[in-house]
Amino acid sequence: MPKILAIDFGLKRTGLALSDDYGIIASPLTTVESEKLMQFLVQLCAKEKIAVMVLGYPTRLDGSDTHITENVRMLQSVLQKEFPAINVVFQDERFSSSRAMEAIHSMGKKKKLKEKTLVDKLAATLILQDYLSQQ
Repeated sequence: MPKILAIDFGLKRTGLALSDDYGIIASPLTTVESEKLMQFLVQLCAKEKIAVMVLGYPTRLDGSDTHITENVRMLQSVLQKEFPAINVVFQDERFSSSRAMEAIHSMGKKKKLKEKTLVDKLAATLILQDYLSQQ
């Protein structure tokens, strides 16, 4: 069955999460350097059947754009051209990184908070789980 991929894009690193075959459970996948994201996605889509890519959409509390919102819109456009058979959608990502840090902290892994890659892929997982819950 097709899977759903979440992308928490950052200028340096991008967190990724993948659903199970039934689109119920989100699991962390990995974190990649953003400059290598497209190469990684091409390889991933060759191995996995991806039906939907969920892009974390960054906005401020008042709904206005952040410093990275335009980059995410451009990424959506590039993804739609590169993967025309895959639906690319936005998902509100407000608080995903802070929720990820809270989750790591609540697990008693304070030292892990310094591992930005863990925060990024956990944030992608939260974005994906929010998306799956809304479907």
